[in-house]
Amino acid sequence: MADITLHTSKLHKQLIEDIQNSSTIYILTSFIMKSGAEVIFDALQDALKNGADIKILTGDYLYVTQPKALARLLDLEGNNLEIRLWRSSGISFHPKTYIFQHQEEGAIIVGSSNLSRSALTSGVEWNLRMQRNASVDTFNQAIDLFIETFYDSQTIEINRESLKTFQQDYDEFHAKNANLLSTWTKHEEIELTLPNEEEELPQQIVDNPAAYTTKLEPRPAQLAALQELDDTMEEDYNKAMVVMATGLGKTYLAAFFAQRFKRILFIAHREEILKQAKKSFEQVLGKSGGLYNGLEKDPNHDMLFASIFTLSIQDQLYKFDPEEFDLVIVDEFHHAAAKSYQKVIDYFQPKFLLGLTATPERTDGQDVFAICDGNVAYEITFIEAIQHGWLAPFIYHGVKDDIDYKKIKWLGNQYDQHELMRQQLQRDRAAQIYKKWNEHKQTRTLAFTSSIQQAGFLSNYFTEQGVKSIALTSEQKDISRGEAIRILDTNEIDIIFTVDLFNEGVDIPSVDTLLFARPTESLVVFTQQIGRGLRKYAGKNNCVIIDLIGNYRNADTKLQVFNEFQADDAISRKNVVPIVPDSCAIHFETEVINLLEEMRLKRSSRKERVYLDYLKVKEQLGKRPSYEEVHKHGTTNSKEYKQAFGGYFAFLNEYGELTDHESTVYQKHYRWLNKVENEKMKKSYKMVVLQYLLNKGPTDWLKPITPEEVSRYFHQFFMEKSYRKNKDFSHKSAKKLWNYDETKIAKLIANMPMSKWVGKDDLVYFKENQFGMNFEVDENEQLVLHEMTSEICKYKMQVYFERKGVKSHG
Repeated sequence: MADITLHTSKLHKQLIEDIQNSSTIYILTSFIMKSGAEVIFDALQDALKNGADIKILTGDYLYVTQPKALARLLDLEGNNLEIRLWRSSGISFHPKTYIFQHQEEGAIIVGSSNLSRSALTSGVEWNLRMQRNASVDTFNQAIDLFIETFYDSQTIEINRESLKTFQQDYDEFHAKNANLLSTWTKHEEIELTLPNEEEELPQQIVDNPAAYTTKLEPRPAQLAALQELDDTMEEDYNKAMVVMATGLGKTYLAAFFAQRFKRILFIAHREEILKQAKKSFEQVLGKSGGLYNGLEKDPNHDMLFASIFTLSIQDQLYKFDPEEFDLVIVDEFHHAAAKSYQKVIDYFQPKFLLGLTATPERTDGQDVFAICDGNVAYEITFIEAIQHGWLAPFIYHGVKDDIDYKKIKWLGNQYDQHELMRQQLQRDRAAQIYKKWNEHKQTRTLAFTSSIQQAGFLSNYFTEQGVKSIALTSEQKDISRGEAIRILDTNEIDIIFTVDLFNEGVDIPSVDTLLFARPTESLVVFTQQIGRGLRKYAGKNNCVIIDLIGNYRNADTKLQVFNEFQADDAISRKNVVPIVPDSCAIHFETEVINLLEEMRLKRSSRKERVYLDYLKVKEQLGKRPSYEEVHKHGTTNSKEYKQAFGGYFAFLNEYGELTDHESTVYQKHYRWLNKVENEKMKKSYKMVVLQYLLNKGPTDWLKPITPEEVSRYFHQFFMEKSYRKNKDFSHKSAKKLWNYDETKIAKLIANMPMSKWVGKDDLVYFKENQFGMNFEVDENEQLVLHEMTSEICKYKMQVYFERKGVKSHG
């Protein structure tokens, strides 16, 4: 077959042939019809059975994609299938691309055919198919761009629960636009096929070559972190996270730590981060490294700096041996719960895994602490770093944003961009922002906006007022990011307006003013952006933060990132105005304080907040989550289920999430479930014994046991994982038991967990060397009670060990 071929009919035959011959199958179409899904369903199912990696991305533009088409694709069986939906917010989403690869062979089809029967079989369509060998660079670029698009923040995973939400939106849209589909082709011809200018990839930032004139030595925060990492390794941990505020040198810390390892893999999601890290490691370790991303793959180095998007491609990942690297470093570790990261992290088996982040908060509704077994070796916030004198103090001005956000549609994790822009792109609002900036600014400003359009609009307005201003976005072509930083450094311009190009991996120490002209939708991003202005710099005494505060979501809660007493929830809840370090200051306009007080009073009840968070996790997982899953994936602190409801199953029962049979079992055995939920755990011993019982099965777990019977399991539980042994089996008396001795371990079990389990409730007994349950369970209720008890037990064990490795920086 020729390297490039044109297909104007019966594309389905070529698609099915390519699917049958591929181990990587990526489909990107603007819409999917059930008829199209049926055409290739059997071929996709066979490919999944053979281990193929299949990713399908479609869009919700004009709600042409049919929910029943997505439901049909969810019928496919296999662990390597992912389906995601691009939330277009009304903006055109119109690609039609099919990518296939097997080892070094592959092909890409780009053209006019969406995933519908007519488009694949009988319609008038034009599609070009290019074999990989015709242009390897183009093919690789297409794969990388697909992966970036697939995991973009505008996409959501499609599962049975998220499909229900899409079905509701689909039905609502079609009810309001009954005649839309009949005119869709005409609308497409007029509007959707307009060409888009190709975006230029941002250029790398050029480091100042004079910045390193002396031998590199660790800074104080880095020294403290290195000491904690040394202690972590001595305690036999093989993974840890370091939480270090922006500006304290996480990358150099990782380089200093990497000196004790031979083969090193550094993973990040931005090209400029990889190139900066490569340069930093080469300076510290005195040897060269290689890049491994979409356009450059140079694996023959002891230090490899790899794009997560490239590594998440199955064929690329499997080129490496799982044990190939001694040290794996994951930068911006708060992203690590995403599927692209999980796949890579789960694949490699290094001697040590190090996660780096400035913002440990959960992002995308998932918990990154669990990925490193809860072992946070070192943690220091930007507030603590300011108190140490390692970062510049701030002066915060909260000014009134008069947009009424209650009238703007909330799309789950952001405001509707079209509705928001209609409010933002008005000259009177630009004038208000300019006035406040002019009152408080210093010399060099970085301004964060909601959209490319707003960045350009505000930049133009400021320019009209005589301000030297530029908008720097992904669409900017006449100036690189490195050049923009240079002219801001040299005061050739006063302000850069941007969207999110400066969230991660970019340093501009000279910036002394931050302007937030957007609502805060993510506390993680907000914290990152604050960090852009806190680096110390000659002649810079502090950083001025000018922040528009309106009645948008998180407007009140986001301010707690400035609180000196972040660890004290009671103080944080009591004060609307955060208590900041003595070197800092915080000022609110009177209207802003009134607004914050009003928002606090109107904030949804605790129970409702917990329930809404539960629903998000349920939709994300596509099923009712377990207790452990709401803890790992939810944004609400899981202890609130016990505090607000009395326990997880009490919560499920109250909100009708249990089946009738489960509800009956719960109500009948509430006292037992409540006992397990509230059992105090100075050590994990009680839950280890309960876990042993539960492992015996739904019927036999209720039968009594002896300390001798459980001793072997008890001992192995602590010996098989170093973090368990170090936490609960390392005190002086227990160390004597590291070598198995049934008599001594049985005595420990009898004295500690078994006797401690017994309480005034008489639900558990321990007498005459027999330990067991003091209640009866009907045969038809045993399975449900066993499952409920197991969920609580697993959750308590997870929470107990999750943060037992956390150390303070002192």
